[in-house]
Amino acid sequence: MDTQEQTKMTEEKKLHIAMHPWLAMGHLTSFLHISNKLAERGHRISFYIPIKTQSKLLSFNLHPHLISFVPIHVPHVEGLPPGAETTADVPFHLLSFLMTAMDLTRPQLEASLQELKPHFIFFDFTHWVPEAVRRFGIKSVYYCTVSPATFGFMMSPDRELNRVSLTEADLVRPLPGFPSSASIRFRSHEARDLVKIMEQEFGSGVSFNKRQRASLDDSDAIAFKTSREMEGVYSDYVAEKWRKTVILAGPVVPEPPKSVLEGETASFLSRFEKGSVVYCAFGSECVLGKEQFQQLVLGLELTGRPFLVALKPPVGSETVESALPDGFEKRVGSSRGMVQGGWVQQQLILSHGSVGCFVTHCGSGSLLEAMVNECQLVLLPNVGDQIINARIMSKDLKVGVEVEKDDEDGLFTKEGVCKAVETVMVEESHVGMEVRANHKKWREYLLSEGLEDSYIDGFIKTLYGLITTS
Repeated sequence: MDTQEQTKMTEEKKLHIAMHPWLAMGHLTSFLHISNKLAERGHRISFYIPIKTQSKLLSFNLHPHLISFVPIHVPHVEGLPPGAETTADVPFHLLSFLMTAMDLTRPQLEASLQELKPHFIFFDFTHWVPEAVRRFGIKSVYYCTVSPATFGFMMSPDRELNRVSLTEADLVRPLPGFPSSASIRFRSHEARDLVKIMEQEFGSGVSFNKRQRASLDDSDAIAFKTSREMEGVYSDYVAEKWRKTVILAGPVVPEPPKSVLEGETASFLSRFEKGSVVYCAFGSECVLGKEQFQQLVLGLELTGRPFLVALKPPVGSETVESALPDGFEKRVGSSRGMVQGGWVQQQLILSHGSVGCFVTHCGSGSLLEAMVNECQLVLLPNVGDQIINARIMSKDLKVGVEVEKDDEDGLFTKEGVCKAVETVMVEESHVGMEVRANHKKWREYLLSEGLEDSYIDGFIKTLYGLITTS
């Protein structure tokens, strides 16, 4: 099909795309962000989402006339708390049961897709989707919520993971030919922990590793939420190794919330000068051990700066308040530090004028939200793709500083936390000046006029191409 014919088709025929993300809030919101970008151009979206979770995402659906939430019932699996629907409802060690429950939704999904007949389905962890939809004439796109660097490093076909199991030695260094091999390396404790995750069962009878490999191998295309300017060498590596179409959607910067910061959080932040507050949050899944939780908050106390902490209660604690170090609340008081364990309006917090530093677990969504704001980045990755994200941010782009950890056990100290915060917050320091300048450069790039339109338009054009070449 020539360019003129494809342009005519684009003008006459809008796409219908189904979205089927893993049942984690970070994945659900990431899929909804790209849905908004596609719906903005008139394309129709059928978004599969657990019944009770719909209310949490309604405000993020900016085009309800084109984005339809399709409810799915998540069946109960022995071992899961009653009514569990997403990772926010279960502790980390029970996630495999939630994946099993999601696999059991396959009959619901197939029945619905047979009726809706979309052109595409975007998916991630449900490795059976490509096979399930192929007989309906539906194209499957593996929409990755992690970076191409992560998949290229860990899942490269050159590792022959379908034949051999990963070892710690495999992950300490990248394979020959991997881009930026000097920047992206795993430390001993990181490689050891990652091997456990990759090889453990994730859903009934399937390891996390095999689930990901099947998803990548069987899909019709692979898509990433990134740009060539930031991760082009890694996306080219993925395209070469998997020998299939890789589509870049651009940064997919989420629209600013229409709501305003409210309640105690708004009141707390309003007390402080511009750029003075340290904000710390690790997403909806990360749970620290109690000792590391205490080292973190003690490190923030040690900075002498005001701080806002939003973390889940550490392992073995019912609340964050009960896990605080002895005497912490008396020393800090509500006038300088605020620690809470519930959901917060993160986008609004990061854009608040008083927030000058963000201590993050390096989830891709959190990093993007920070990069388009002026707060400086302190990187404290926990698992998997977060570690590679941290290395890209600190080594490739040089927009943040990573907290030092012990190479063998992976533990950090309060002094390490304090040092990293001070490095990015003190403008006169050499490293601080460098990360501020780089952050400013990339922020301006991410917000530059026409960038997102160019990527999304190219993304859609490639999708049309996948239909017409089949």
